[in-house]
Amino acid sequence: MAFFFFCLIGVSCMVPLHFLSVEHIRLQRRFGVEKGKRIGEILGLISGWGFFAFWMGLWFSPQPRFTIPFLPLPVLRIPNIGVSAPLVNLLISLPLLSAGAWLGVEGVREVTLRVAETHTAERVVTTGVYSIVRHPQYLGGLLAHVGASFLLSAWFSLVSTPLMVLLNYLISRKEEEELVREFGEEYEEYRGRVPMFIPRLRRPASNTQ
Repeated sequence: MAFFFFCLIGVSCMVPLHFLSVEHIRLQRRFGVEKGKRIGEILGLISGWGFFAFWMGLWFSPQPRFTIPFLPLPVLRIPNIGVSAPLVNLLISLPLLSAGAWLGVEGVREVTLRVAETHTAERVVTTGVYSIVRHPQYLGGLLAHVGASFLLSAWFSLVSTPLMVLLNYLISRKEEEELVREFGEEYEEYRGRVPMFIPRLRRPASNTQ
């Protein structure tokens, strides 16, 4: 249980570091263009991978396990590696994990791994999965979080979902503030057209005659 709270504090502490990593203009004014850019990339790598590592720690840390009492399906066990999970939890987790992985992979493919790791956007990406939501990787992470919590029957991890939604929202909002500073009206127009996390069921009607 102590390890769970250690990871919870760790993932929260990565947020201010992430905030600083995306302040590209401020860093370049303070340290010069090349040095400021390099500092931002290093902070981006530390905060990004640190956030992800602590986030995974929430899933795998020792904690109370839960079952869904009104769906008493059998428990699936893999004895050779000591893994077991209620079948209903597995059925819930697989679509969430699959969707989360797809969003994450497609998001990285659109912006490149370097940009995803260092948070240094070189242009406004509006194609592929970024035409559906503005932050596909963070949405994918949230879906994977719920999926992993069900797969591992991790009660504390599941209960922490609202906090993870809040942290991802704060990170996304901060990134967008900096993207507006860097790309101006181009990003403003994109932000007005594409939702942050929840895809629209219908595309907005065209204004063209």
